[in-house]
Amino acid sequence: MVPRPALGRRKHATLLRAVLPCLGLSLGLTAATSPLKAQTFTSDLLRPTPGGFLSPQDSFLRKTSGKAADNTTDPAVDGQPADQKQPPAPSRIGNIPKYGLPAASGAADDGFDSLNRKRKQPRLYPGQVKPKPSPGPGTPAPSEAKGPTNPNARVKIAPPPSQTANRPPVPAGMAGTAEGLPARKPLPVDNDPFGPVGDYAGSFLVKSAVELRGGYDTNPGRTTTPQGSPFWVVAPELMVTSDWERHALVADLRGSFTGYTNSLSPTQDGAISAAPTDVSRPDFTGHIDGRVDVTQDTSLTQQLRLRLATDNPGSPNVTAGLAKYPVYATFGSTLGLDQRFNRLEIAGGATFDRTVYQNSVLTDGTIASNADRAYNQYGGVGRVSYDLLPGVKPFVEAEGDSRFHDQYLDFSGFARNSSGGYAKAGTSFLFSQLLIGEIAVGWAERNYADPRLGKIDGLLTSSSLTWTATPLTTAKFNSTTSIDEVIVPGVSGVLTHTYTFEVDHDFRRWLTAVGKFTYGTYDYQGDGRFDKSYSYEGDLIYKLTRNLWIKGTLRRDILDSNVPLASSASTVVMLGVRVQN
Repeated sequence: MVPRPALGRRKHATLLRAVLPCLGLSLGLTAATSPLKAQTFTSDLLRPTPGGFLSPQDSFLRKTSGKAADNTTDPAVDGQPADQKQPPAPSRIGNIPKYGLPAASGAADDGFDSLNRKRKQPRLYPGQVKPKPSPGPGTPAPSEAKGPTNPNARVKIAPPPSQTANRPPVPAGMAGTAEGLPARKPLPVDNDPFGPVGDYAGSFLVKSAVELRGGYDTNPGRTTTPQGSPFWVVAPELMVTSDWERHALVADLRGSFTGYTNSLSPTQDGAISAAPTDVSRPDFTGHIDGRVDVTQDTSLTQQLRLRLATDNPGSPNVTAGLAKYPVYATFGSTLGLDQRFNRLEIAGGATFDRTVYQNSVLTDGTIASNADRAYNQYGGVGRVSYDLLPGVKPFVEAEGDSRFHDQYLDFSGFARNSSGGYAKAGTSFLFSQLLIGEIAVGWAERNYADPRLGKIDGLLTSSSLTWTATPLTTAKFNSTTSIDEVIVPGVSGVLTHTYTFEVDHDFRRWLTAVGKFTYGTYDYQGDGRFDKSYSYEGDLIYKLTRNLWIKGTLRRDILDSNVPLASSASTVVMLGVRVQN
């Protein structure tokens, strides 16, 4: 069977042939009945745009003239009618010229306007804090940088040339700008730019120093009749601190030796002098502290200490007719345990100390024994503290000890074995390094084996406070209380209170002035003697470098006693250098 052509296609072609002529006839009638318009001629047609995709004459937004196309001779420029042209400039003939700028023409938006016009309010971003208006004249401007968030801030002054001067380049690894390296932490601010830096020996930081001083003392023996003498001082220091993640070890050793060039007279006013002929003497204080961290809250503590000195000049313990001061040594140890229970901390320890004296050398060459002054002291101390507030930590501390002399009776026939202790309560402070230290008040007491020696008791004050009043001014307050041994027959001992006030001020970082005042009382139980001591001291320190200082000292010492011929006064002048590392 042969296929036939589709009948539907033929019908569609016939319909299309009939519609196309009708459509062309309708378009021709429409064009015949509509008026024809020519393109308007403007200046934009003669201004092509180089590199543009569309010429100005083809743009739908181009300028067109408001008149008919035959107004091509209109003198208007760029399609603007002549009646809208700008008027000519006024003539200056006969007019007085005006020079300068009008008033307040340079005030802009935030300057001073002499015409007192209303200021333009700054536009704020959404959510921006509206700046507070100035309270009035005399109010300092804010110290923040000026910007959109703080338009009232003072404009910063340009940095000094030293900060923008040409400097040698810093390696990228040291500057922290090397790619792939973590950002370096900023170094802490050095609060003492002229302080010792020290050297590392393994994991220990070692700081050392030595002072060399010379001067004059108007009364080195602290006698009623002054005898002056020049003197020199050598004072070494050593500080060793461990740098461990756990445990700790600190050694602090400080000593000095004072030598006098003149010898004092062995007699005074026809009697044997109360001061030695050679008043040179050493002084050393050292201790080594260790801590072993057993757990996070448990620590073992230990201390080794040594004190090397002589009796104070003017003390009744200094016998008459000496050629030089006998030196005594006190050495001991403390072994303790610290336990922390959250905010509660309990610490306790056992103490042992040994005190021995050299034999006394008299002016006639004989030797007097001081074996009756040697003794051992056994004791214990406990402390309970609670971290009440950040920076405030109250505590309660108690101590008890017993002293046993090598000889039960001294050379005067008195049994000086004793037992005593103290109890005190106070608090420690740590307020953002502005106020640090502790202060406590309590009671001290000591009883003697000999019934002829009375009990010694009295108020106890103990404090060590440092107040940083300003970045350049520091005030310190220290107080101590102790019950000391004496060799005067019939006297149990002496209750000593000492109070020290000190103010340090830096005129410059390299120039420091120090003012110090010390007041002390000495109550001798048994004979009614009561002494008062006053000391006024002023120091001026010139710090040349971190390693070299120059120090000048002027001090006035006064001892006021109710016993005749026991008072004394002295003036000391010193100048020296300090070498440290």
